[in-house]
Amino acid sequence: METLITDIKIALGDNDDFFIKRDYLIEEEVVFLGLNTLLDITKTKTTLQKQTESLILKGKTTQLLFNLIGDVFENDTKRAISSILEGKLIIFIENTKQFIIYEPISKSINRSIEIPTNENVIQGPLNSFTEDIDTNIGLLRKQLISKQLIVHTTSTGMVQKTNVSLLYLNDKVDQKLVDNIKSLIEKNNDLEITDLQGLSKMLEFSSWDTISKFNTTELPFHASQFLKRGRVILFVNQLPFALILPNLIWDMFIVENDRNFPFPIMIAIRFLRIIGILVALIAPGLYVALVAVNPEVLQIELALSVAQSREGVPYPALVEVIIMLIVLELIIEASVRLPKSVGQTITMVGGIILGQAVVEAKLVSNLLIIILAATTIANSTLVGTQSTTSIRLFKYINIILSSLYGVLGLVTGIVLICSYFASLTTFGKSYLYLNIERKDNSG
Repeated sequence: METLITDIKIALGDNDDFFIKRDYLIEEEVVFLGLNTLLDITKTKTTLQKQTESLILKGKTTQLLFNLIGDVFENDTKRAISSILEGKLIIFIENTKQFIIYEPISKSINRSIEIPTNENVIQGPLNSFTEDIDTNIGLLRKQLISKQLIVHTTSTGMVQKTNVSLLYLNDKVDQKLVDNIKSLIEKNNDLEITDLQGLSKMLEFSSWDTISKFNTTELPFHASQFLKRGRVILFVNQLPFALILPNLIWDMFIVENDRNFPFPIMIAIRFLRIIGILVALIAPGLYVALVAVNPEVLQIELALSVAQSREGVPYPALVEVIIMLIVLELIIEASVRLPKSVGQTITMVGGIILGQAVVEAKLVSNLLIIILAATTIANSTLVGTQSTTSIRLFKYINIILSSLYGVLGLVTGIVLICSYFASLTTFGKSYLYLNIERKDNSG
């Protein structure tokens, strides 16, 4: 046993929160090892004492007591070290080669379940996922009480161990999809997973895809509905959201909370989101096309009004649009990075003052400010931060093509974007797939 303790001291002894304490348990001399930043040793010892006293009163033998307290191992230094790093308490038994891995009283270092911060819920459950993977699985199990819900958890990484959990409904999912994901996780088990790029690398997704293969949600209710439609859910420890595979284009327009409204209202809301993506993609390019290349398409009164709004603007329409779009992107990025207490105020006031100043200075037209404001609002109607970011990128393709070929270039850009969407697949499922839910043909 002394060799095991020495090996652990060599591995962890440089840490000030690592402790080794000798004590007695069931009249046996033992050694406690752990990290006092992850466990409460005082409360743990009190709980352990009460547990052993209760078992002694039931007449259990010493060896059986040890087995009932926790998992007993022998001469496994690697397991002991990894268990300590995970926050477990190691109990070495003197004069033997055995040690017990005990589940201690952990210190409260996890965030409590709170309302979502990135997804607004109008009508529906308000609890959201946290950074603790076990809590997230528990939230989903509480939301979806079914014996068909299957959970597979794997520890990945060589240096930094990270748990990755795969969840699916056994009677709804395509088993080939599950098998593909499992095989890739096992194949690339040594990769470090700390973000979505790392997970994409593990699942061998292209790093140059502008559309994310994952749809993300903070809401257990939404995750449970995706499971019912035959999707799979991935949880990564320390990531406070669920990753849904595969991601489909319709996820940008459909939110399960819409079903809390009357059916006509639900359809109208989803139709508004479709209008939103069209405005976000087309409006800036259409402005450039009609101003710079095809003004003859406009009625004479409207053409004169547009020309008057651009009177004195020294730049071509393309440069004018690109400059203002970049400024808007900076404002959006600043609103994300600034502290919440001042972020909204600074970006709103800055945007208003900046917009008014550039118009009065004759650097951009009044009409362009209206177009870009409508584009930004329309882009925000889409569901999911991953989707809105992608659409923000695609509109630049339409702007450039519109500046070269006018309305024809805009149409070409839309066709290219639709072709790109049609070319995307995730484990054999097209990005444009209409319904991934399996039909139950039994009885």
